[in-house]
Amino acid sequence: MQPTLIRRSLGGLVPPKIASPSLLSSGQGAGLAPLVNFYSRLPKGPAPQPAVRGIKERYFNGKNASGLPVAATILGIFLIGYTIDYQMHLKHHKNHPH
Repeated sequence: MQPTLIRRSLGGLVPPKIASPSLLSSGQGAGLAPLVNFYSRLPKGPAPQPAVRGIKERYFNGKNASGLPVAATILGIFLIGYTIDYQMHLKHHKNHPH
């Protein structure tokens, strides 16, 4: 990307010279009106808290701390293992009737 393209695209956000000598000596603040308008619309005060994201933040940190994911994982592994073992057991009896 060319430097002129960057300057052109950021021209509306970044003022070139806020306190230029000609602006200050003329005594007119009309040139600063867009800048003042931009900064007056910015939010004031502390940033809002981000939304809870991820399993760790949802279940292990803060007021919602719980061991539910650990218990669910152990139970899930047990059920998957039991299902596989049961299916293997059925296949064994299908091939060897006793």
